[in-house]
Amino acid sequence: MKKRLLWVLAAALVLTPVLPAGASAAEANKKPVASQAGQKIDLDQIAKEKAALLTQKYGTTSVQYALIDNGKVVVSGQTGKNDAQGKIPLTKETMYGIGSTSKMFTTAAVMKLVEEGKIDLDDPVVKYIPDFKMKDERYKQITVRMLLNHSSGLQGSSLGNSFLFNDSDSYAHDNLLKHLETQSLKADPGAFSVYCNDGFTLAEILVERVSGLDFTALIHQYFTKPLNMDHTKTSQETFDPGKMAGLYTPTYPGQLPNLTANLIGTSGIYSTAEDMVRLSQVFTGQKQGILADSSLRAMEQEEYKKGLWPKDADNSGDFGLGWDSVKLFPFNQYGMKALAKGGDIIYYHSSLVVLPEQNMAAAVLSSGGSSMTNQMLASELLLQALKKKGAIQEFKPEKSFGKPVKAKMPDEMKKYAGYYGAFGQQMKIAVQDGVLTATVPLVPGYPGQKFVYTQDGTFMNEEGTSKISFVTEKNGRTYLWERDYVSIPGLGQLAMSNYASEKLDDQPVSKETADAWTKRNGKAFYTVSEKYSSAAYYMNTIAMKIALNKDLPGYLLDKALTGPDTAAALYQIPANGGRDTGELHFYMKDGIEYCEIGGYVLISEDGVKPMHIGKDAVVTVGENGEAKWYSVPAAAAGKTMKVTMPAKASFAVYDEEGNCVNYSIISGSNECVLPKNGKIAFVGDAGSTFQITVKQTK
Repeated sequence: MKKRLLWVLAAALVLTPVLPAGASAAEANKKPVASQAGQKIDLDQIAKEKAALLTQKYGTTSVQYALIDNGKVVVSGQTGKNDAQGKIPLTKETMYGIGSTSKMFTTAAVMKLVEEGKIDLDDPVVKYIPDFKMKDERYKQITVRMLLNHSSGLQGSSLGNSFLFNDSDSYAHDNLLKHLETQSLKADPGAFSVYCNDGFTLAEILVERVSGLDFTALIHQYFTKPLNMDHTKTSQETFDPGKMAGLYTPTYPGQLPNLTANLIGTSGIYSTAEDMVRLSQVFTGQKQGILADSSLRAMEQEEYKKGLWPKDADNSGDFGLGWDSVKLFPFNQYGMKALAKGGDIIYYHSSLVVLPEQNMAAAVLSSGGSSMTNQMLASELLLQALKKKGAIQEFKPEKSFGKPVKAKMPDEMKKYAGYYGAFGQQMKIAVQDGVLTATVPLVPGYPGQKFVYTQDGTFMNEEGTSKISFVTEKNGRTYLWERDYVSIPGLGQLAMSNYASEKLDDQPVSKETADAWTKRNGKAFYTVSEKYSSAAYYMNTIAMKIALNKDLPGYLLDKALTGPDTAAALYQIPANGGRDTGELHFYMKDGIEYCEIGGYVLISEDGVKPMHIGKDAVVTVGENGEAKWYSVPAAAAGKTMKVTMPAKASFAVYDEEGNCVNYSIISGSNECVLPKNGKIAFVGDAGSTFQITVKQTK
C-alpha cells in the first residue's frame, strides 16, 4: 500500500523532494555511477555496490534484489542486517512484505476471470457483489475497471486493524463492505484516477465471489504454482516467521515482531525478489497460458488519460490497470515501455520494474527504506544490463530544467496566491515580485520554499530541479502542477509530475459550526478501535490533534468544516494528492466526544482521565472492546508500573510528546517507568482485565 494510515492528519511538505539523510542539494545533482562505453560491465558487482548504498547510506535495514532476462535470473543478491543476533543470514529465500505490489496479483486475478468470461471490466461492481452499497447512489456506476485504474471515486483506505504484529486477523477484509455503507464518493466514478486501496480490497472480494475460491488459494492455483514461486505467501497462511526479513526502527533498540498486512489483495503478500521477477514473466508474455496477450495489453493501457490529469511529462506515476506507471522514467527517454509497481507497508517496501518488450524485469525488496529508492535501484540495474547487452549505447544524462532566469511576472499571476490543500496538507502560496513562496503555516519554523518566475510562465527553484505552474481545469478548479527531477547519488534520477494540490475556496460556516470547532480546537483524540496487536500503538500516529488555522476559517488542514460535527475534503486531485479523503464525524457517548473516520474510532482527550494508582488498581476493557486511555498522574511520574494482563492484550506508554516508550507487544515487558505528563493505553478483547501496581523505581 502506498504509505500512511488515512486517519493520521499530519502536515506534510508536498513541495519538498525527499532526499536521503545526509544528501545535500549539490550531491543530489551528481550523475549516477555508470560504466563507460566499451568497458566490461560486471552486473553482480554493480548490484552489490548499489544495494550497499541503500543499507550504508540511505537508511535501509536490508535489501534483496533480482534481475531476470529472457526467463533467466542473471542477477540475485541481498545485503544488510537480518536478525538481531546475527544467527539467521539473509538469503535469496528470505521473504519481505511487498505491500501494494500485491495489487498486481489482484489485477492479474481479475484479468484471468475476464478471460474465462466470468467478469466484464466495464460491468458495474454491484453485478458481482450485490451487497455492496454506499449512502451515495453513484456507487452503482462503479465498474470493475474503475477499481483497477483507481477511478472509482471511493474515499481511499479503510485500514482499521489491517497492520498487526504476528496476527493474521481478517477483520479489515471482512468489514470493508460494512464500512463503505456509511461513506460517500469523492467524485463521479470515472472522473479521475486517484490512488485508492479500498478499490483493490473490493476487487479481492469480487474475485472471491466470482471464482468461489478464497484469494490465497486462487493466486496459488493460477500464479505461484505454475511459476514455481515457492517463497510467496499471504498473510492468511501459516509459515515459519524466521523466513521473514528482520524489522527495525530507530526508535527501538531491538528487532520488531513480524508485521502482518491483513488485506491480501491490497498489501498482504510476502515474497522474494527472485519470485517477483518470475511473476514478471506473466507481464512480458513469456509464460504462455497464464494470462492472454489481450489481458497484458489491456493492463498496459494509459488508463490515467480517461479523466482529469496533467499534461504528459516525465513521471513515475501514470496509472494503467494495477500498474503505478505504464511509461516509467527514465526508460521513456530510450524509447522503451517500462511498467512499474511499488509498495510500502510501514517497515516493508518493494518495487517491480518490467520491460515487456525486452523480456526483462528487476525487483527490489527491503526492510526499511522506501519503494521509491527501491525503484531507482531496480531501474539502475536494468539500465546497466541493457548497456551490457548493447541494447543501449550510452546512458542519458540526468535532466533538469536548467538554472532559472527571472522574468517579469504578469500581475495576473497574483490571483493564484492563497491556500492550497492536498492529502492531509494545507499550504500557503504567496506570489509577489516574481517570486512564489510556499509555506506550511501549521508547521512552526518551516522556512518555506522559493521559486522564481521564468520566461515560459512557470516558477522554478534555484537548483532547476522543480518547476511549478498553475492550471485551471474545465471543472473550474485551480491546481498547482509540480514537476520534479530528484537525483540520488549512485542510484540515478526520479521524475515526478502531478497536480500537487488544489486551491481552497472560501468556506463560510454558521456560528453553530464555528463555535463547535472552536471548542474542539487544540484537543487531541486517541484511537480506541485498533486491536491489541496493532502497529498503530507503536507509531506516533495514535493521536489526531485538531489544529485550526485562524487565517483560513472553515478548514481543518485540507478538510472543509461541513457542519458542527463533520469535516470533509472537497477537492478533487488525481494521482496521490487527493487520496484517502475520509470524512470526519464527531459524536457524543456517555458525555464524552468521539470521532470516526474511515472505520477508525477515536476518543477526545476529555475522556482520558488520570490513572488510579492505589492498591489493587484494575483496568477493565468494556463490552465494546474499545481501548482504555489514561494520563499519568503527577504522583506516578518516574515510578515503575507493572501490569498483569491476559495473553490477548497489551498496553502502551507514551511520553509528553506522544512518543511510545513501551509497547508490550514489541518489548515483551510488562513493566515501564512512567513519564511525566504521559499517556497509557490498555488494549484487549472485551472484558480483558489489567492488574496494575506502581512502585518506586529502583
